[in-house]
Amino acid sequence: MKPVEIYTSPLCGFCHAAKRLLSQKGVSFSEIDVLADPDRKAEMITRANGGRTVPQIFVGDIHVGGCDDLYAMDRAGKLDPLLAA
Repeated sequence: MKPVEIYTSPLCGFCHAAKRLLSQKGVSFSEIDVLADPDRKAEMITRANGGRTVPQIFVGDIHVGGCDDLYAMDRAGKLDPLLAA
């Protein structure tokens, strides 16, 4: 399984929803709290091609996007193959 990283903030409902979906799938992930570690926000913006909102989700080197993107990928049947690759 590819490593999953998610940039989050503890106050973000979409972050909680994204983490919940990943957890339900049994996916372990690294969480980067941009509120607790503001220097990592610039890193997130660069990696996410300008994306400034949280969550920003990465599977390996692939930028999935935010929570809505993650759920859309799952509904389309594309998330599990990406995680397994």
